[in-house]
Amino acid sequence: MRRRRNMQQLAWLLPVFALAGCGGDNMGDLETYVQTVKARPPGPIEPLPEIQPVDTFVYEPGERRNPFMPDAQTAPDEEVALDNGLAPDQTRRKEELESYPLDSLRMVGTLELENARWGLIRTKEGILHRVKVGNYLGQNNGRITVIGQDAIQLTEIVSDAPGQWRERAATVALTQ
Repeated sequence: MRRRRNMQQLAWLLPVFALAGCGGDNMGDLETYVQTVKARPPGPIEPLPEIQPVDTFVYEPGERRNPFMPDAQTAPDEEVALDNGLAPDQTRRKEELESYPLDSLRMVGTLELENARWGLIRTKEGILHRVKVGNYLGQNNGRITVIGQDAIQLTEIVSDAPGQWRERAATVALTQ
């Protein structure tokens, strides 16, 4: 241990001694070169490139449509934009497991406690969480509906289009 410490101190001192040997009056060649470079006449500066003028374009609509107004073909269909009444509760406090993508969560088992079944979920960091029916998982508002021996089933609320929501079934299977 002591010998190792001495070797480390010696390793720091070697570069210091090497640099100390570089000083002195050996700078004469460098100073001569610098003076020679400074004595050279400056070279000519290249002229700036000529900037080409850009042709202007005046938009004359004629029979064309106004580019700043939505096209009738691309306008959203009013029937599709109807609210189907399904939407996630934005005022609900988010649970911890909702910050993880569903595919990063692993079911590792179940636990029976007081006639209630709990699911055991492990995060990618290795933290074990206990969940029950009604808890939320994943980033798509997934609510647990069934906890089975080999899988946790949930219903997610996902967006089809702005303001359009639909339910989707998802499962987190037991992993070994």
